[in-house]
Amino acid sequence: MIVELYTSAFCAPCRAARRVVGEAARLVPAARVTELDVADHVDLAAAQRITSTPTVLVRDDRGREVFRAAGAPTVPQVLAALGRALEP
Repeated sequence: MIVELYTSAFCAPCRAARRVVGEAARLVPAARVTELDVADHVDLAAAQRITSTPTVLVRDDRGREVFRAAGAPTVPQVLAALGRALEP
């Protein structure tokens, strides 16, 4: 499962989202976290319809989006999303 964290350098809530995603990944070691700065990945952010930072996407192993949060989610929200990503 993949956790994509879209951030920007000037975004204060991104720090909170980074902590939440990091804690969830610590609890679920199978989660692969990728952080993408929207300024460096403009085309990808546009293709993923990222309109604000932070935005967190969780994808299952097939790449299907199972969770999206604009803003900093909670650890329980990310853990629940990671659980959905494991479902067949």
